[in-house]
Amino acid sequence: MGSRRTFVKQSAIVGAGIALAPNIALASQWKASEEKLRVGLIGVGLRGTNHLNNLLLRNDIEVTAICDIDAKRNEIALGMIGKHDQVTPKVFGKNEYDYRNLLELEEVNAVIISTPWLWHTRMAKDAMLAGKYTGLEVSAANTMEECWDLVNTHEQTGSHLMIMENVCYRRDIMAVLNMVRQDVFGELLHFRCGYQHDLRFVKFNDGKTAYGLGVEFGEKGISESAWRTQHSLLRNADVYPTHGVGPIAVMCDINRGNRLVSITSSATKAVGLNKYIVKHGGEDHPNAKLKWKQGDVITSMIETYRGETIIVTHDCNSPRPYSLGFRVQGSEGLWEVDGNRIYVEGRTEKPHRWDDATQWLKDYDHPLWKKYGELATGSGHGGMDFFVLQAFVESAKQNIAPPLDAYDAAAWSAITPLSEVSIENNGAPQNFPDFTRGNWVKRKPYNWMKDSY
Repeated sequence: MGSRRTFVKQSAIVGAGIALAPNIALASQWKASEEKLRVGLIGVGLRGTNHLNNLLLRNDIEVTAICDIDAKRNEIALGMIGKHDQVTPKVFGKNEYDYRNLLELEEVNAVIISTPWLWHTRMAKDAMLAGKYTGLEVSAANTMEECWDLVNTHEQTGSHLMIMENVCYRRDIMAVLNMVRQDVFGELLHFRCGYQHDLRFVKFNDGKTAYGLGVEFGEKGISESAWRTQHSLLRNADVYPTHGVGPIAVMCDINRGNRLVSITSSATKAVGLNKYIVKHGGEDHPNAKLKWKQGDVITSMIETYRGETIIVTHDCNSPRPYSLGFRVQGSEGLWEVDGNRIYVEGRTEKPHRWDDATQWLKDYDHPLWKKYGELATGSGHGGMDFFVLQAFVESAKQNIAPPLDAYDAAAWSAITPLSEVSIENNGAPQNFPDFTRGNWVKRKPYNWMKDSY
């Protein structure tokens, strides 16, 4: 941690952001602003305080305001800030809309929104309307109307929005992206991804029993169980698609020469949450009588304009080890995260036999990870939180389009409402709107491989 702290306190931090953001000039042309970027945090729960911790390690940032309706979370955030050489920020959280008072502050240039899903779009809209550079946690939107709201508000105001999809910066993902850009797999054909994570212990807790053994949610829940579980009760959809789809969308240039065209989705029956409640709360517990709408496993097939297919899986209500299930396949070979394996025709050790991918990932390690990987240690989620925040900060400081923008936020999040409609109609195909209004044809892919510092 010491070396990382020293690094982010130095001006050399600029370099990583330049390579991660799309329209930033070369380092030799970059001129740092004399003023610090003044950031407001809307939501300082577990995710918000993770961002706060990383912001506090920088010397080009001043956290000028925080907002959370949970007073205890504000107190925790203030305690973190108090340990650093920063002015005490203004605090908001009197009611659910007090964040709008934060957005009126002139001393806030940029905001990072880390709140429950239903608040994401409305807060992001208000932030862009207030002229703030907006960072939005995933997923960005819940409905098709909200997806369009993000795009329309960005275009109306000129304010930028970045979807803070940290998995796009995961080390193995960026190494595979390096392989893709160097045509290791040949012409791209097929992808698999998703969010496969047993979250039953997260979705139920009453704050009294040992964490992970509760069976309460909503008003009786704590942390994510206070809001996340309700989605499983009311919606049969892939409600959390971006961790998987985001990295794949980058690899196949979605919204930049390619686009998502159609989706078909199906869902299994819902049994996992009920079994969990009965096991930990008993058959007579009131929540054991609930009828859960979300299928335990939701599978979607997406087609792109260029003819690739993407299988996306949502699996959070059944017992299983964690995996985002990545598979990247082309005309010359493929990589799969499960099993850490790779096969490239004519290059792997034996024909028709998998190679262990460890050495391949080292050989194609992304330039940014080679240079800053050790320094990113401790930032969260294996270091990728360092890189996603860095991209946001450097883009915001120059007020330019981020690498993952409003059009990406809309296209990736649209999987939720489209999967819901497809499931309701026995897997009927649903068309993706073109959120770029035809501009995907001429928008250039970001040069994620350019190490321009």
